[in-house]
Amino acid sequence: MTFIVAVDGSEASDHALAYATDLAARLDTDLLVVHAVEPAVVDTGGDEPTGFDDAAGRLVAEAVEDAEANAERVLSAAANDVREAGVGVETELLYGPPLQVIPDVTERDGIEGLFVGHRGLSGRYEGLVGSVAKGLVERSSVPVTVVR
Repeated sequence: MTFIVAVDGSEASDHALAYATDLAARLDTDLLVVHAVEPAVVDTGGDEPTGFDDAAGRLVAEAVEDAEANAERVLSAAANDVREAGVGVETELLYGPPLQVIPDVTERDGIEGLFVGHRGLSGRYEGLVGSVAKGLVERSSVPVTVVR
């Protein structure tokens, strides 16, 4: 039996990791800690663009190498925390949107549950764009525990 914990370096995912680690220790099971790499495109701000050239000057894309390096730091820190608690742990770097790649991992043999941090979005915003936690609950093939 193995539990998956999806981490992103946020405080909410740290809480999910701690909760899953405690439960795994009591059940004498292992954790698979995953992080989905999806380089971000960031709008540097300013007034609304008047044309494509204006928008292109404001958008900055994160390099895949930078996203991978950040992901490895997040996974390494998480694995260290789990090991310190005496729980067996493996890590896996996934590539793609979290709502597509994490549910695929839940379909593997021996996976019994998924733990993910909750992100406190307002009801209006969440209704408009959804949240990763909500999407994982809807798409995962195993029970999902959302931790605050």
